[in-house]
Amino acid sequence: MMIIRRNISILRCSCLLLLGWISGSLSGQQVPGESEGSWSNDFQLVEIKSTLDDHVQKAYFYASTAADPAPLIVSLHTWSGDYTQKDTLSWLCMAKDLNYIHPDFRGINNTKNACCSDLAISDINESISYAIENANVDTSRIYVIGTSGGGYATLSAFMKSKQRIRKFSAWVPISDLIAWYHESSIRQNKYAGDILGCTESKEGTLNMSVAREKSPVYWDTPVSKLNTSELYIYTGIYDGLQGSVPITQSINFYNKVLSDLGVKDSLKFVSDHEKLQLLEFRRPLGNFGKIADRTIFLSKEYHHIKLIIFEGNHEMLPKYALNELCD
Repeated sequence: MMIIRRNISILRCSCLLLLGWISGSLSGQQVPGESEGSWSNDFQLVEIKSTLDDHVQKAYFYASTAADPAPLIVSLHTWSGDYTQKDTLSWLCMAKDLNYIHPDFRGINNTKNACCSDLAISDINESISYAIENANVDTSRIYVIGTSGGGYATLSAFMKSKQRIRKFSAWVPISDLIAWYHESSIRQNKYAGDILGCTESKEGTLNMSVAREKSPVYWDTPVSKLNTSELYIYTGIYDGLQGSVPITQSINFYNKVLSDLGVKDSLKFVSDHEKLQLLEFRRPLGNFGKIADRTIFLSKEYHHIKLIIFEGNHEMLPKYALNELCD
């Protein structure tokens, strides 16, 4: 019966993958902000009570059927999403029979308990604990990944999570709510209002103190964590022009971590000259190869942290991202 069930799951997943490919979801990108998706019965809708305030968060969860312990993928929803959000990674994980969880962690980022608050980060931690307790997880291969607001949550988990996580993969992340508030206000988009909501701001004036408290670029880097964990940051070169999060959100966070690590080699940082060249001309600064079929415009790396600026917009390359995590 287990073999039959597994074959049915693979067949169903293959159909979902084909439909996703036809609709464009798997043509190389995953577009953030997609609304509630259709989840197959292979994914359990679970409830996890917070140990901090008894709040019950929901999550979609898939337990691998493999006999041996399998990796766990913790996929974090985008800024305006929640646990119901369509997630291409869910289909890919089921096809590979990987453990997977898609937590809510206080939902859409427009309330004081969201925006990577201590409660939200605790929810992410407790979703990982739930998966470990309810699936056959290889605890040496736990991976956290997210796009946009999920990338923001991934950076925050890197900075504050106490879980043993091997790799963090942040795609087009937000790192500085103060800067993003002003960037969003200029564009007159909804995100400026969301930031006011999640920072308890009054009368349309940004609460700078709370915005800093919820911005990982201002936090102390857990430098010892990089002895055992890896952090990958990806940003599309056209983001900020065509997308909603400027590439400087990724660049500045990468440089901040290197500074906290005490790195002396200036070539490891993204220099002001390189930043200006990227912002002004949006062209490759050397021959850095490709990820998937996309040209890399700049790649920087030190120890277990890497920044890749690729030919793209505000997006994740899901098949590449999953393969890179699980290599």
